Amino acid sequence: MILVAVGATLTALATGLGALPFLAVRSFSTAWLGVANALAAGVMLGASIGLLAEGYSWNPVTVFVGGAAGALFVLAVRRSLPSGDGMTFQGLHAEGARKAFLIIVVMTAHSAAEGIGVGVAYGGGEALGVATTVAIALHNIPEGLAISLVLVPRGVSVGRAAAWSIASSLPQPLLAVPAFLLVDSLTPLLPIGLGFAAGAMVWMALVELVPEARQYLRPANIALILLVSCGAMVLFQSLVIGL
Repeated sequence: MILVAVGATLTALATGLGALPFLAVRSFSTAWLGVANALAAGVMLGASIGLLAEGYSWNPVTVFVGGAAGALFVLAVRRSLPSGDGMTFQGLHAEGARKAFLIIVVMTAHSAAEGIGVGVAYGGGEALGVATTVAIALHNIPEGLAISLVLVPRGVSVGRAAAWSIASSLPQPLLAVPAFLLVDSLTPLLPIGLGFAAGAMVWMALVELVPEARQYLRPANIALILLVSCGAMVLFQSLVIGL
């Protein structure tokens, strides 16, 4: 149990590393905001492909049910948030605050599925659990980058972006130990959780991030950034996790 808790905690802390590249960037133009949105969308779409592929191998039906539920969840959260100037978050206001809050909610939902995955993996043996922990820790770094790509260009400090990235992964240590103890009971729920996280990220990428990127970049540039970042994320997952 201690090994499971420590491993899952390390995966959460690894998410904060995604904010580190912004230590070298001091100013952001409006064009960069478009690039950041397109990059974040591509990373999220690539991660979604990995989640759907893994969930499909467990149960094709439940993973797609989970995907639909994830998209509906983000839609419900989006509609429940105040519009106009009525929302503030981390010093951001209105539309910027809403997008920042939404991506943290989406990535937190994603982390819940990963936390269950870590616990289930340790239920299959220590070697499998350690390998899964290392893979998810590496996988979390670009996810922290996706969060930071939304927060930092809008004025949030690198330190706070790293903190929110780590906070979005807290479900991993919180759920890994219960999943390890209840591996037989929770294993059937894993594909639903994977699909839910994928559906939420696809909605966030296509409905929130890409339309905003179009305000600053030409469609051809957005398409190129999406293809490169999504492909890089899929390649990364195939090398690290064996997608």
